[in-house]
Amino acid sequence: MEKAKILYVNQEVYPYVRESKEAMVGRYLPQAVQEAGSEIRMFTPRFGCINERRNQLHEVLRLSGMNIVINEADHPLIIKVSSIQAARMQIYFIDNEEYFHKKNMLVDKNNMPYADTDEKLIFFARGVLEAIKKLSWIPDIVHCNGWFTSLVPFYIRKAYHEHPAFSKVKIISSVFPGKGYDGAMSGDLLGKLQSDKMATKDVGEKYAPFNYEKLCQFAVDYSDGVVLTDKAAGLAPALVKSLTAAKKPTLDYPGESGFTMACGKFYEKFLPHEK
Repeated sequence: MEKAKILYVNQEVYPYVRESKEAMVGRYLPQAVQEAGSEIRMFTPRFGCINERRNQLHEVLRLSGMNIVINEADHPLIIKVSSIQAARMQIYFIDNEEYFHKKNMLVDKNNMPYADTDEKLIFFARGVLEAIKKLSWIPDIVHCNGWFTSLVPFYIRKAYHEHPAFSKVKIISSVFPGKGYDGAMSGDLLGKLQSDKMATKDVGEKYAPFNYEKLCQFAVDYSDGVVLTDKAAGLAPALVKSLTAAKKPTLDYPGESGFTMACGKFYEKFLPHEK
């Protein structure tokens, strides 16, 4: 039987960044799924705190070299790669000097998103999907982990849906406990999505202003399934309400020891029967 192909789009991956729920899922879930027999690819942002020399990152020239246009400005896309030798896994990093070289990864010292976070989200989502196009690799499932990945389902469904790599793909989004960040995102994410020639102009006003819960809801609405990485009691009440209303196939958190195995079983709901 042909191996299932799973694309992981991760907000964080340990040990490249500090330990967190998102980083640990980003590190160990792909390994477990690969060891169970699936073929995987992994992408994450190349945050400024990631030491390139220590982690042996190097640029992938055949994937780099294009510009992504955001708000009528060109932004160079650089893609780097590193390996976790013990797990036999490669990790691709989406990089751009303007967007990803700040000291803090996701938020400022006040736990608020940076002013350019809206553009970072767009750049990261489109950077991953452009890289997959160049890899000529067709995933069966795209699994997005963390709020920073929340635009990926939207772009697949509205901008890349006619490309062979994404025309039949199923999308799963993980929802993590906590608030993610404080307040609402600055900038005009809604306007930039509406004006993006790659996407659609009818993005619903219900998502603005984009805060953590609205970004998660945005990802879920364009996904085929949802994975809870903690008990529902640990999620923001507004997020629980939106998840209930979405009525998407959902993997309830089975506990830490059974999480990776449960995810593997959950994927089977979305894979073609011939897999």
